[in-house]
Amino acid sequence: MVSDETARLSALRRYRILDTEPEQAFDDLTFLASQICGTPVALITLLDEERQWFKSRVGTSATETARSIAFCAHTIQQDDMLVVPDTLADERFRENPLVVGEPWVRFYAGAPLVTRDGHALGSLCVFDRVPRTLTLDQRAALVALRRQAIAQLELRVYVDELAQALRARDQAEEAERRLVQELRASLESAKHLSALLPYCSACQFNIVIPADPAAISTVTDGVAQALRNKPGVVGHEFEIELALQEALANAIRHGCKDDRTKFVQCCVTYDDAGDVLIVVRDPGPGFDVTGVPNPLEGTNVLKGHGRGIFLMNQLMDEVRFADGGRELHMRKAHSAAAQR
Repeated sequence: MVSDETARLSALRRYRILDTEPEQAFDDLTFLASQICGTPVALITLLDEERQWFKSRVGTSATETARSIAFCAHTIQQDDMLVVPDTLADERFRENPLVVGEPWVRFYAGAPLVTRDGHALGSLCVFDRVPRTLTLDQRAALVALRRQAIAQLELRVYVDELAQALRARDQAEEAERRLVQELRASLESAKHLSALLPYCSACQFNIVIPADPAAISTVTDGVAQALRNKPGVVGHEFEIELALQEALANAIRHGCKDDRTKFVQCCVTYDDAGDVLIVVRDPGPGFDVTGVPNPLEGTNVLKGHGRGIFLMNQLMDEVRFADGGRELHMRKAHSAAAQR
């Protein structure tokens, strides 16, 4: 039997039985113990730091006692049954308040409730108000009832662990369902962007990123590499990069509401004429492009709305929206670039 009190108390809390309502399975055991042993009182007790609490009781209305005077505090210290034929003849108990006052304990017999990992949580015990002892058959029956009490305790833990496992399974299934939905949404977005490719002759770059501002540099670095030394791009790399950064930031901030479980897609093409087309798509609700205010008019200069679109218009030769504002198209024209 394990004697580490800290571990024992931890095990007791794991069973989550203290202060629970009466249960027929335990009450049946105390009834049988009282009948078999011929005692007026039978208890199933559990000991925490300060008290002895009765999970089941026959012959008494008390629900607990202080641990300092509990007979069961001695019972849990040994592997075998503790039998005290006459408490007044035992120096450990002769002055115990439970002996010299109510409930006048003169005889006690208790079997420790030891869990499968060796922790004694309490006892199944009987007591009488007169000195006496138990027959061998009564002792054997009390030990058998003790085993049933332990089985009930273990069943509680099993049921609790099973319930936790089922909850964890349900949570995992829900997370898997959401992931599948997000992946399907990303796939649909990818299919939608793929349909745009016939508008340009060659796709140079196509990537899906999580709606995380830290991922923006991954896209801009990839685009810079894809367009390196392209005619019409040289000398305008900064403009394209800045416009792309603003487009991605808007998609993450407004389209995805900074939800990192969502995704943004960026597709870049470079056609035979030397034009660069950038398409950025987010899964957001979209917006009315005509409702975006001009940031240079009136009091709009003091507000933040519309500045990203205004900046992209200044940096690129063509900026337009599709699919209700969920899709941004930007073009850097080779001919226009060559004229600047």
